[in-house]
Amino acid sequence: MTTRVEADRLRDFCAGLFEGAGVPPADALTVADSLVEADLRGVSSHGTTRVGIYLERLQAGLINPRPTVSVVRETPTTLLLDGDNGLGAVVGVRAMDEALRRATEFGTAWASVRNSNHFGAAAFYVQRAIAARCIGLALTNAPATMALWGGRTPFLGTNPFAMGVPAGRERPIVVDMATSVAARGKIILAAKKGEAIPPGLAVDVEGRPTTDAQAALDGAVLPFAQHKGYGIALLIEMLSGVLAGATIAPTVGNLYDNPTGVQNLGHGFGAIRVDALAPMAEFADRMDALIREVRRSPRGAGVPRIYLPGEIEFELAERNRREGLVLAEPTVRELSALGAKIGITCPF
Repeated sequence: MTTRVEADRLRDFCAGLFEGAGVPPADALTVADSLVEADLRGVSSHGTTRVGIYLERLQAGLINPRPTVSVVRETPTTLLLDGDNGLGAVVGVRAMDEALRRATEFGTAWASVRNSNHFGAAAFYVQRAIAARCIGLALTNAPATMALWGGRTPFLGTNPFAMGVPAGRERPIVVDMATSVAARGKIILAAKKGEAIPPGLAVDVEGRPTTDAQAALDGAVLPFAQHKGYGIALLIEMLSGVLAGATIAPTVGNLYDNPTGVQNLGHGFGAIRVDALAPMAEFADRMDALIREVRRSPRGAGVPRIYLPGEIEFELAERNRREGLVLAEPTVRELSALGAKIGITCPF
């Protein structure tokens, strides 16, 4: 079963849960916004299904509800931030916004982050860049859940990245992807629902292919495109964990089943101000022309439409804002129980 929920009511409710765990109101709203935005875009694996584990780690003292995010070192176009073990979305927004501020002045900027936590969907950050008429990049390392190409035990994280590019009259382009065949969050969600996963996503603890979601969580997910996905995941590990001085594979702290250790994740955020290289109007026209050419490209048999990256998510978000977004029943029950613990009535 599923429930349709107004996005604003869900956002305010989740923000209230985080405030109840000691998170300042503005930061609580940032985290809630990142999770609800993922749900709106149909990326429920990185949506409000994560509220419970964030709260659990806040209440256990494993995430700092009021971090002092500090600059470790900087140049005019680069900076390294220490996230003080804060919520990943709080730290990530501050890093992305600082990169955008510097890119606005100097044309481009890069922000590295260490001592952070799970930051949700990477698209959330590059959409901020698009709003500033910049090209944005966001990436992060993650706990070891993915086997190396040719391996069978978890070593790398699913190490996602996103890139956002503004356009003109057309929607912007947003690529947001894990370097595994599927994000581990989707397998977690399948396990919660008691559903099987498609073949080719993961192996069990013995390295055998499996469609059992729980066996996949006990085993390892697989890199997309075999050696290519493995190589990109390793590059992201270098750009996020190694460069920032964060914990690196395979010892990154787990988000789940880790009642005593912090995560110390590393992130990277890049921004390029478009008009530092090309007049914005000209760039927007050229982007629109490219997008329209993609749409006019001959389609394969039985293919009704060729989508641009991020287009499905934009359309889902628009529909979900109008009609209410869909939450799975286990998520609704969990959110209701979390609210009841601190005296907040679930409004849906």
